[in-house]
Amino acid sequence: MKRSSTIFLQIVIVLIGIGVLALMLWEPHLEGRNVNATPFEIYFKDPFLAYAYTASIAFFVALYQAFKLLGYIGANQVFSLRAVKALRTIKYCALTLIAFIVGAEAFFFTVQRGKEDIAGGVMIGL
Repeated sequence: MKRSSTIFLQIVIVLIGIGVLALMLWEPHLEGRNVNATPFEIYFKDPFLAYAYTASIAFFVALYQAFKLLGYIGANQVFSLRAVKALRTIKYCALTLIAFIVGAEAFFFTVQRGKEDIAGGVMIGL
């Protein structure tokens, strides 16, 4: 793979990480119930938001490992042990994210049924 291609993909990964982080910090202010809430009420009194932020750790670790993997590819170390370890870490991060999503779905189906509209939660699982 050309060096310019790997640098371009690394830039894309960094931009994706910045975009996701910005969206995670900005989106809770847009919810209908949080329009007049203080930042403390938004970020520290919503357990589902804390759950989402905890799940995002695996996402950002996977992004970092993908960034490192592209560095290995650029240095022609595609099949080195470090590259394999990065791929393995990305796989475990993906499985962790799947587990968090299944946990959120189970929460929506068992605890929140009848209390709130769970259509958004159902769409996550489709």
